[in-house]
Amino acid sequence: MSLWDAVVGQQDVVATLTSAAARPETMTHAWLITGPPGSGRSVAARAFAAALQAPDDPEGTSHEARTAFTGTHADVTVHVTERLIITIDEARSLVETAYRTPARGRWRVIIIEDADRIAERTSNVLLKAIEEPPPRTVWLLCAPSPMDMLPTIRSRCRQINLRVPEPQAVADLLVQRDGVEPRLALECAHAAQSHIGVASRLARSPEARAYRDRVLGIPTRIRGVGDAVLAAGELVEAATEQSKLATAERDAEERVELMRNLGVTEGDRLPPSLRSQVRQLEEDQKRRARRSLLDTIDRALVDLLSFYRDVLVTQLGSDVDLINMAAEPRIRELAAESTPEQSLRRMQAIGRTRARFDEFGTIAPLLAIESLFIALRPQG
Repeated sequence: MSLWDAVVGQQDVVATLTSAAARPETMTHAWLITGPPGSGRSVAARAFAAALQAPDDPEGTSHEARTAFTGTHADVTVHVTERLIITIDEARSLVETAYRTPARGRWRVIIIEDADRIAERTSNVLLKAIEEPPPRTVWLLCAPSPMDMLPTIRSRCRQINLRVPEPQAVADLLVQRDGVEPRLALECAHAAQSHIGVASRLARSPEARAYRDRVLGIPTRIRGVGDAVLAAGELVEAATEQSKLATAERDAEERVELMRNLGVTEGDRLPPSLRSQVRQLEEDQKRRARRSLLDTIDRALVDLLSFYRDVLVTQLGSDVDLINMAAEPRIRELAAESTPEQSLRRMQAIGRTRARFDEFGTIAPLLAIESLFIALRPQG
């Protein structure tokens, strides 16, 4: 498969980016790649980086192209913040990198995932480097929509917008790339709402599918306040376990690497002069763990939102496909015992809770989920 094959259902975008990579005289030095979650923003950015480093390799089989795509190329920097916003220190480090001459490639490429996390005070640090970068530096910023970016940054970038791919296109990718059985691939593509990364994880992991099924079982379990509180505790506990699984291995590797770099053998007493560096690593890992937890909870809320959407679709007698095909019996059960107005109110409650997590980074997850689930119980 070509690297571009992973940019599913975006033929116009692929044509624009491959043309720019092949013709340096038409290149823009700052790009804003936008699209809904799961549309493939970061994948498109990485494929573009590969094409920039290896324009004569359209299949992306060369060492230059492959390392650029994975972010291990010496001249490709992929920045994913572990914080709720991109800090000034992070921005300064990126600017410093941007002004370095490429070590071996054709371009110095800086990819910022979640560029919508650039705060106004941070944008001032990046502005000049994005507006007037060195001749061989390219900035690729990824965000959900142009309006999520500050106007000062947005106006200095060429904009590329991705759309949500069709579920069948995502399923075809899973079949061809990962060898997933076609029926399971399509079910996972629908369940993920065409989010390529989520669909891939669901297709490859029975545990992930089981966790999601537990989440979708919550609406029919909540009959009163007690049920709501109990279900909230179970969800947050399960999300915590899921997020720990996602970060534990990386945390351990980082600690081993730090100790090796400090010259400390496992089991040795840590000298006082080195303790601050270990504390800094631990603080960074705590921030990453919290973000991972919030992301995991948010994904569960997205799944719940899709469930109530299916309930509403069923109540209205619409002929559109269900997102959660495997949960159809539960969907029909809840549709029969509630009204469309109740479904809409529940969807709005989920939307408000997601917004609270976005707006208030210090919100207590358990309290927020308890409040939400109480609002989801049958009323009147």
